[in-house]
Amino acid sequence: MADSSVLYHKRGWFARLRRGRALRVSLGLSAGYIAVMAGFAPRAHAQYVGQISSIVMDARTGAVLSQSSPDLQRYPASLTKLMTLYLAFKGLRTGQITLDQTVPVSAHAASMEPSKLGLVPGTYLTVEQAILGLVTKSANDAACALGELLGGGSEDRFADLMTGQARTLGMTRTIFRNASGLPDPDQMTSARDLALLTRQIITEFPEYYHYFSVPAFYFHGRQVPNHDPMLRIYPGADGLKTGYTAIAGRNLVTSAIRDNVRLIGVVLGARSNPQRSAIMASILDDGFREEGVADVRRPLVLARARRGRAAMMLAAASRGGYAGPEQVAELPAAPHRRGVAHHGRGHAVSHVSPHVVHMIVAGHAAHRRHGHNHG
Repeated sequence: MADSSVLYHKRGWFARLRRGRALRVSLGLSAGYIAVMAGFAPRAHAQYVGQISSIVMDARTGAVLSQSSPDLQRYPASLTKLMTLYLAFKGLRTGQITLDQTVPVSAHAASMEPSKLGLVPGTYLTVEQAILGLVTKSANDAACALGELLGGGSEDRFADLMTGQARTLGMTRTIFRNASGLPDPDQMTSARDLALLTRQIITEFPEYYHYFSVPAFYFHGRQVPNHDPMLRIYPGADGLKTGYTAIAGRNLVTSAIRDNVRLIGVVLGARSNPQRSAIMASILDDGFREEGVADVRRPLVLARARRGRAAMMLAAASRGGYAGPEQVAELPAAPHRRGVAHHGRGHAVSHVSPHVVHMIVAGHAAHRRHGHNHG
């Protein structure tokens, strides 16, 4: 009996040992599987805020003139809207949509967090108003509504189209989950990918690129200014887009042209707007210099940090010597129909007829009338 008891205990010990080993092996395999999958899972890195990713590219040749961590995956914030606009321009080119086509505002689109135009569910705006809302105010509600239009009523479907288009353009480190750039842990990009996208916008859709240089537009009687500071401070800059969330940092894509040389600059992850602008100005200056373009004299603007921090010198450019157009596009108020003529501030139109866009170019007023077809 004693021998049997000893044998039982030994067998029990070996059984427990085997089970323990099996459990450890199982846990190890599971951990390894999770680690491998995590390696494949696309994740941007919020902890990189303050570590700058940047790139400068020649828009004509695609040559990279400078770069710093250009392939680091980052949260794009509102730079996401560049792909939304790319697909909108593509839809205009193919005739899928027209500039004065109405865009319905869903409850989902209206619920987007600021920055926004304040669109109300059940109302409408035009495709052109949506484009201008994205370019100037970076309006998340307009971006979502436009994405839903292009995605057949689904922003998720549109995000899949965005990611598919990114792959077609060679943006290998980019995934989109929404049309606006509002935070999503799986939505990411890189400085290089954004430069590729920007170059494609400039070269493929020159007829629509002018929207990025509009400093303001009027939406139902109120002026909506452009958020892009480079339009005001950097000689030759004529767009494109700013972006910010707390986890993404301050992002910026700028294109500037001097002496028939066009450069594209991308800055991701800056800690402040002045830092973002200063870095962009510096890397573009270096890029033009490398391309043999003479320097443009720019005054220094002193930006003093608060709470006793050291003062910072920001090389801010003056647009005084730049002869590019100053444009303000004024879009129409809602037409009267069936006695319904009043919408609250920031509401979109309920129905849109052919309209007139009021342009101020180089100090002179001009009117451009749109018809129904803009294929």
